[in-house]
Amino acid sequence: MFRRLTQQVSDAFLPHPPAVTGVAVSGGGDSVALLHLMHGFCTLHGTKVRAVTVNHGLRPEAETEAQSVADFCERHGIAHDTLHWSGWDGIGNLQNEARKARYGLIAGWAKQHEISTVALGHTADDQAETLLMRLARRAGVDGLSGMAPRMTRHSVIWVRPLLRAGRTDLRDYLLHQNIKWIDDPSNEDPSFERVRTREALKVLEPLGIDAQGLAQVAGQMAEARKALNWQCFLVARDIVSIDAGAVVIEERQLRVQPDEIQRRLIVQALSWISGEEYPARRSAVSAMMSAMRKGQAGTADGCQLRRVGGEIWIFREYKPVSAITTPLQVLWDGRWELTNEDTAQDFVGLHVGVLGDHGLAQCPNWRQTGRPHPVLLSTPAVWRGDELVAAPLAGYGQNWHAEVDGGAESFYGALLSH
Repeated sequence: MFRRLTQQVSDAFLPHPPAVTGVAVSGGGDSVALLHLMHGFCTLHGTKVRAVTVNHGLRPEAETEAQSVADFCERHGIAHDTLHWSGWDGIGNLQNEARKARYGLIAGWAKQHEISTVALGHTADDQAETLLMRLARRAGVDGLSGMAPRMTRHSVIWVRPLLRAGRTDLRDYLLHQNIKWIDDPSNEDPSFERVRTREALKVLEPLGIDAQGLAQVAGQMAEARKALNWQCFLVARDIVSIDAGAVVIEERQLRVQPDEIQRRLIVQALSWISGEEYPARRSAVSAMMSAMRKGQAGTADGCQLRRVGGEIWIFREYKPVSAITTPLQVLWDGRWELTNEDTAQDFVGLHVGVLGDHGLAQCPNWRQTGRPHPVLLSTPAVWRGDELVAAPLAGYGQNWHAEVDGGAESFYGALLSH
């Protein structure tokens, strides 16, 4: 049985394991088992492991749990760091906020130590609980695909090597190795949705609906998701173009696609343009699609959809970017890079801001670009104080160029990685 656990770790990282793999460890059974397995794997393959613990400061026991991980690491010669979070302001969902903070803190830690890949201790039980919670929210194929074995977030690769392992299997492994762990008391608190879901799973088990079965269903849904993404990618190559950072879709060709392919194209367009970490809400996308079919404009996630001639344009709304200003060397709106090939250009005092009505009025040739007025309003421009220096996408300012970070290919590529 334990050989299956080591094989799962090998499957996740071979044939090219990272030189250094980070492991997120809370002190609980799942993450401690993962750390021990990763330590053995890295020792065998001549690579290194470095552990990290996030102390959210929400429970008095957290300090003791972090110290227990530090002690374990010291005994095994593993480098370990404890990170502290103090960002909880009492607003929103505590578990969600803590999870987002955890990813952000660990990502910063990973970059600091030049670690490209971090392993997480999620199990088949976690996958089953996630599936049930998303089912309760009426999730579609993407949501019911569960947690991905591998994903990229904050420019870090996150790997879940134990998604096929049961929670009980890992505790049996720790007992066999004579390794102690600490159970988080919040795992018994019914005020948390995941705890209630865990209890519901016990009721469902006599019906044959257990953690392993649900994890298998999530895997099958993930395969269906891949097929849909691939089809969406092929369609996009035929009917989608990128212009001025906007996603432009041939309306007639879009309308003949199945509703789910239409929805996926629009969702990906919104995500790519807005840079939001999570996709737009299904209700917002449905409202946007309904407006589109009536020939009306729609908005979602700081983006706007408009029908222009025989094309559907999805682009950045003006308001979300109206107050953003950045130095030339910083990506504007997190996606735009403005450059000038003239080395004699005076760059002193220049900054990037939104073009807007005031700037567009100073671009006499903007109509020659063929780009709709609302699209150009939210594009980047180079300013010196209140003076417009260049608006490359509106045909104003020689030698200046505005490019989306990653180029148009980043949109098509995201359709497959989504």
